[in-house]
Amino acid sequence: MVGFRAGDVPPTATVKFIGAGTAACIADLFTFPLDTAKVRLQIQGETKSPANTGHGPVKYRGVFGTISTMVRVEGPRSLYSGLVAGLQRQMSFASVRIGLYDSVKQFYTKGSDHVGIGSRLMAGCTTGAMAVAMAQPTDVVKVRFQAQISAGANKRYHGTMDAYRTIAKEEGFRGLWKGTGPNITRNAIVNCTELVTYDLIKDALLKSSLMTDDLPCHFTSAFGAGFCTTVIASPVDVVKTRYMNSAPGQYSSALNCAVAMLAKEGPKAFYKGFMPSFLRLGSWNVVMFVTYEQLKRALMAARHNWVTPL
Repeated sequence: MVGFRAGDVPPTATVKFIGAGTAACIADLFTFPLDTAKVRLQIQGETKSPANTGHGPVKYRGVFGTISTMVRVEGPRSLYSGLVAGLQRQMSFASVRIGLYDSVKQFYTKGSDHVGIGSRLMAGCTTGAMAVAMAQPTDVVKVRFQAQISAGANKRYHGTMDAYRTIAKEEGFRGLWKGTGPNITRNAIVNCTELVTYDLIKDALLKSSLMTDDLPCHFTSAFGAGFCTTVIASPVDVVKTRYMNSAPGQYSSALNCAVAMLAKEGPKAFYKGFMPSFLRLGSWNVVMFVTYEQLKRALMAARHNWVTPL
């Protein structure tokens, strides 16, 4: 009997779903401090913010300057503020947007072997929007925690469940879905750019025989996808973060938030936190996609061993 290789059989939708959520959580554990630094830099310059009530302004300079300032002022644990909500977000969010991507792509191609750029973009937009619809409350809580100054006794939120309750009580149920519009826009862009560029780079490397479908290929594809995604999605990401973290009534809409940023801080404001965003997204993509590819193979091998009699 010929030995079974996990790569010989396409992974099932369940394997992709579970693998994507697990891989995204692992990637978040490694890169969360960079994400927190990105949020702090993105909201810097706002005149008022619910997260900083009762504290003087803290000036952050660069990625590592932000991280060192947070560790010095708030302690090392501040870098992982909002991690619980972040992991909740990834398990629901990544499972849908990445785990269902191939299935939705096949739906748009109607079973054809030829997969055009249009089908890839449509699949990316669809799964990105579906993921936001499911995971928006977890994203709101994650951003609020990351923006909250942890030092002192005036913390607004004292735990993940307390944050959900406080937001729902003070801002209504809709508060948990604040910023859904810009988040759908941001994640449609991120999903399309990230998954499509990863798909295209990987296909190009395999078709040109420059690499085989293994670790170096997954690493190169993921890093390239991270850079492209950061460049394209950064302006929408900054507006999303500002709007989700804003006090009630501070901005009338996401568009109003973007116009206010442009008027007060200039065009450069839309690329605040670019370096931590790229470092985070690049490293997150590498850890996530490499882990995802390996998990798919491991899960398919385990599934084969389970269903195949000895």
